Formats: sequence, C-alpha cells, structure tokens
Amino acid sequence: MMPSRLSRARQVQAVQTHDVLVIGSGVGGLTVAIETPDLQVGLLTKTCLGLGGSSPMAQGGVAAAIGAGDSPAAHAADTLAASDGLANPDSVRILTEEGPARIGALVALGARFDRRADGQLALGREAAHRHARILHAHGDATGAEVVRALRGAVQASPTVEVFERAFACDLVTEQGRVVGALARHADGSDAPDASGGQLVLHLARAVVLATGGIGHVYEHTTNPAENTGDGLAMAVRAGARRTDLEFVQFHPTALDVGVDPMPLLTEALRGAGATLVDERGRRFMTDFHPDGELAPRDVVARALWEMRQQGRRTLLDARAVIGTGDAVAFPTALRHGLEHGFDLRHEPVPVSPAAHYHMGGVAVNTDGRTSLPGLWACGEVACAGVHGANRLASNSLLEGLVFGARVGRDLTRAVRAVPPVKALVEPVEVSPGETLDQAMRQEVRTAIRTLMWRDVGLARSRASLQRAIKELTRLAMGLGAGASESHNLLTVAGAVTHAAVARRGSCGAHFRTDDLGPPGVRHQVSGRPREPRPS
Repeated sequence: MMPSRLSRARQVQAVQTHDVLVIGSGVGGLTVAIETPDLQVGLLTKTCLGLGGSSPMAQGGVAAAIGAGDSPAAHAADTLAASDGLANPDSVRILTEEGPARIGALVALGARFDRRADGQLALGREAAHRHARILHAHGDATGAEVVRALRGAVQASPTVEVFERAFACDLVTEQGRVVGALARHADGSDAPDASGGQLVLHLARAVVLATGGIGHVYEHTTNPAENTGDGLAMAVRAGARRTDLEFVQFHPTALDVGVDPMPLLTEALRGAGATLVDERGRRFMTDFHPDGELAPRDVVARALWEMRQQGRRTLLDARAVIGTGDAVAFPTALRHGLEHGFDLRHEPVPVSPAAHYHMGGVAVNTDGRTSLPGLWACGEVACAGVHGANRLASNSLLEGLVFGARVGRDLTRAVRAVPPVKALVEPVEVSPGETLDQAMRQEVRTAIRTLMWRDVGLARSRASLQRAIKELTRLAMGLGAGASESHNLLTVAGAVTHAAVARRGSCGAHFRTDDLGPPGVRHQVSGRPREPRPS
C-alpha cells in the first residue's frame, strides 16, 4: 500500500519486476549496480544515465589516503575534526580504510586520474586536510571522469536494465516492507515529473535510494535543477528514520553572476594557493581562522556571509594558480568565468556562498540499511554519520564509492533470502503528480527557495525558523497532496526547518545567530511527517 495514503488518481499502466531496484544514477547508484552482478537490477534515472545530478558536476576530487606519509587514520582524524565532533567514528573509519581499495577499483575500470611526470597519481591538498590526498581528473572534472568509468561498466553489464527519464514518485510497501516504487516514465513529449507519460509499478526484492541531494530547495545553489530531494521526500512520506537534516553545507566560492545554478569554483583552487580578497584586494580569511583559505568550509562560508552582511565584496583571486595557454590547471573554472565575462587568469572574480551538499539524510547503518525492511540508501540522500555537522572536502564522491559498494555486497547476501515479488496483495494507491500549471508551479518553487535561503540558510534564528514554518504551512495548504518535484521540495523544506528548530545551539554548518544552548548530539527523527506548523 502506498505509504503516503493518497487518493487514487490514475491507474498503473505497466509492471516491471527486478531483484533490486536502484533509484538514481550518480556515483552511489552506479556503484551499487556494478557490485550486484548476480542480481537482476533495474536502475531508474531521472535524466539520462550518468548525466544528471551532482556527481558528474563534482570538480574538487576524491580523497583517499594513498600517499607517502599519509594513512587512513590521519584521513579519519581530519574528517572527524571537520565534522565539529558529530561524525560517527565507526563510519569514518570504514570510509577512510576502504577508500584506497575503491580508488584501485576505479582505476581498474579505466578511470583516468591526473598523474605526475613519473607516472604516479598526482595528489593535491584541500581545506582542512593535513596531507595531500586529493585525486583529480582533468584538473577539475573529477566527477565527470568517475561517472564515465562507472557508467561504462553499468552499460556493459548484462544484469542491469536502465530506465532513463523515469521519475520515481513514491515507495510502495506491503505488510511493512518496501517492495518497490511507482515511477512516471516520460513518453517523449512530457518531462518525467509531469502528470503525463506512463505510470509504471516497479516491484523488487530490495529498493535502493541513491537520488542525491536537496540543493534546489535553496534559491542559491551549485546543484542542478533536478536535485529536488526526491529520495529524501519519499523516505519521509514512508516513515523512514532520518537524521541530521539541519546540516546543509554552503560552498564558499560559487561564481556570483546571477545564474541558477551558480557555477562552482572548486576548493582545489584555494588548495593550490588562490586567495579570498575584498574590494581593495586585501586577504581577509586570516581575520577569521588561522588556516585562512584552508579553514573548514563552514568557517569560510560564514566569513564570506559576514563580509557581505557588512556590504563588503568578496572575490577569489586565482591568477597565480589558474595557469595559462596549454598549461591551464583548472579548465572548468576558467570556462565558467569566461562564459560570464570574467577571466580568472587576469582578474579576481566575485564569489558568494551557495547551498552545495546535505550532510543529513535517511538514517542508515554502515551497510546502507534504513529503518524500513527492504529499503537501502547510499550517497548524499543517506546519512551514515561520516560527515557530522560539516563535510570534509572531497569526501562525498568517496562516500558514494565506499558505501555504494557496501550496499551492493549486503544486497547480494540479503536478497537471496527474500522471495521474488510477483504481485501485491494490497491495492496500490497512486498519488497525483504536478497539480499546478507551469506558471503556478514556478511561483510555488520560487517561494520555497526564497524563504529557505532567507530563513533557513547560512544563519538561522528562532524567529526566522518560525517564519519559515508559517510560510511553508501556507504553501502546503495551497499545493495539496501529491508526489511531484514541487511536493518533494516542500516536504524536504519542512523536514530541514523542523530539524533546525530542534537544534538550539550552533554546530558546524548549522549556525544560530541566537545560539540557545550546547550543540548537542546527532538527532534522529522517525515516523510520518507532521504538517508544517509554527512551533
């Protein structure tokens, strides 16, 4: 039965059965599919395989302790320090100890990482890392290269069936177990989120959420438009436990040129020596932290926010590190600048913080199991506690690789004990898709994103959070029930805001201007969501 208990809107038009249903085609989802070669896998992707979401856009790199003088223990210590004390040490240990093997597996798949003149892998350093342990590809196109290698393996697999332009609407449960998902498949004329297209019931012995982040819930973000928190919203509606939702990472250096999404200027630029300066060309980060530009991301982002609150300009000066001619070290960053009239080789460029990554998510154990039988999760949609209150740079691709592989291995063991799902005893109820016309849909989304940036952004307070809840309640009443990107944005916005209300003290990326107490511990929430109401 549909966990969201919504009214019947239209009939299912087709049924697909799988051993495993993977929802999402970023690094986590692709890795799960590769690591389950003995199972029949159905992979739903909202866009085209490996081309959507944040994974192929990742510029910074992949962190792994493979260099001389480095160790998994040192990598773990840096990760724990950046987390502001809230990361789970066991999860961090797994991340850092299993990371080097995942790099080896990627290289075996044909991933082409940058190398030194002697043929060894080139390792860079980024903020809050004490060692050079960041692998890059093509300077600042690491995510695209990692996804290319994984996508090739998935396309070559005889056990993986890919469904492109398929929007997963909601999880399907029977007798307390997740047994599949409903998806709208684009028919060539409709976007997969629209009410048109074919409605397909995907039944599976196990379902994996690998849908990525929530960046588009904010007005200013580096994430693509498809990052609307779909997986998290489905999990909330199904009653899965979630944790640390208040922790949203704002990247300090998005190119501030008034476009959506905002072009990211990778942290690797600052790792190579780029500096943050004000309108007079004066470096200012050492006024905020002794590590200057290499301070943790939450510190750097808040420093830029404070400067801008004072009416100051914030610029990134990368002239000394960007390179020239055929020796451009960061071609993606250079291209972003040139596309908007700035040449990083010759001038500082305007930057500002933007929503970039969600540290919280669906609560999982170290094998990716959620609180709901039959449901696993990995990647940004999941939270195993590896990031705590603030993610260490270049640990996100690593998390998808390490925990995607662990999910795949766990599924291989667990699915054998689950009988195939051939039919459902309980009726499937179908929730409406987009119930608004294009103009109204855009109005609702703009309202959600604007209020989340204003009231639940880098700086929060009791007053701003109460204002957000009141406005979200009004929007929910107008939108009505359903399962679409608009509904998902609203669900996620409410969940993040309520979590921010619950954490009264500042911690990592969660900054309260009215700090009302100690930062506390990790917060977990279970059960069905409340309607947004002022608290």
